[in-house]
Amino acid sequence: IMLNRTDEGYMFDPEIETMPRDQLAALQLCKLKKILRHAYGNVPHYKNTFDAAGVTPSDLKSIHDLVSFPFTTKDELRNNYPFGMFAVPRDEVVRVHTSSGSTGRPTVVGYTMKDLDLWSSLMARTMVCAGTRPGDFVHNALGYGLFTGGLGAHYGAERLGCTVMPVSGGSTGRQIALLRDFGARLLCATPSYALNIAEQADRDGYDIRSGELEIGLFGAEPWSEAMRSELDERLGIKAVDCYGLSEIMGPGVGAECIEARNGFHAWEDCFLFEIIDPETEQPLPMGETGELVITTLAKWAQPMIRFRTRDVTQMTDEPCVCGRTHRRILRITGRNDDMLIIRGVNVFPSQIEAILLDCPDIDPHYQLLVQRTGTMDVVTVETEAKQSVPLDDYAKITNDIENHIKSKIGVTCRVVVLRPGLVPRSEGKAVRVRDLREKE
Repeated sequence: IMLNRTDEGYMFDPEIETMPRDQLAALQLCKLKKILRHAYGNVPHYKNTFDAAGVTPSDLKSIHDLVSFPFTTKDELRNNYPFGMFAVPRDEVVRVHTSSGSTGRPTVVGYTMKDLDLWSSLMARTMVCAGTRPGDFVHNALGYGLFTGGLGAHYGAERLGCTVMPVSGGSTGRQIALLRDFGARLLCATPSYALNIAEQADRDGYDIRSGELEIGLFGAEPWSEAMRSELDERLGIKAVDCYGLSEIMGPGVGAECIEARNGFHAWEDCFLFEIIDPETEQPLPMGETGELVITTLAKWAQPMIRFRTRDVTQMTDEPCVCGRTHRRILRITGRNDDMLIIRGVNVFPSQIEAILLDCPDIDPHYQLLVQRTGTMDVVTVETEAKQSVPLDDYAKITNDIENHIKSKIGVTCRVVVLRPGLVPRSEGKAVRVRDLREKE
């Protein structure tokens, strides 16, 4: 990937980002053939699963033939822990990241030097898409370490020619001082932690909207349009969504453009995207909602073939006002893993979030507590009132929210409105669901 200066004076790759669709498809097919051969020839797992499915890389004649190849799941990454999915000798892997491993073995992802170079360029492209320019001061409050967010944003910003403050998460009071004194134009964070920063600024008596902050590049957790409006208002910025996941690369798989803020431009020169029905595993037509599946086209240490992300979304090929031709992934509704089934109704945390943020007396902090009563799962929504709301109003607010959830989503939830500050805060990814059911 080349990042070139244009007449506007910023880094941009018009040959790739505005490539005609037929040329982009031809480029994808060429890269797909290479990565299938690389995976089949160097990863025993892929050779075994391809052979079991009765396919080899030579069977791929068009992109549509990819549906004959098997999926890859997180369980298969865990079963091949730690390095069984690597497609290059271990001494060619220059960096390793892992998931938290909170549900068992962590998933391990490795990078060659070439992979890291690509990742940096994709993140630079992502930041340009979001409105960042060389010379901008970037306040990076994403976590550093095994989580891919902090280092992904860091090296992308440096590749673009920005000045980076590698502050990571936590020490929120100090973050406010740094934002005030250093004059960052771009804030990188999870949306939930960005709200924590806004709250801390209010407590410190600092009007963060009066500073130089203009853009928030947020990701790593699902968030709603209502949350975007809250971030825009409280931080005085344009909040832009960024998509990625560690198993594929990290942040920088796709990004909203600052012009439209309506879906991630999916970087199709480096990834191939499908939408499938999660039950039948069959491809869905453009515009239908299903599970996002991604194949890496240029990741050499650890190629991912038809990786099931569990993210629920849809794609669109409608033209965007920014002129980029890469298809867009529309807002992630949630993850199949996070979906709750309450009395037969599928519910995502983001649906509850949107209703809470519609209530003018509620701050955008919440947790969903899932418990089992007899044979039924029940959900309690814990949220908190704004500082200005009197205690006497809590009962009415509770009743209003319960009625809105029932009418808009079709489920009955118990709502508990807490005093300000009682919902646990996060310095990274927010914990939206607490599963209190006994494990069988």
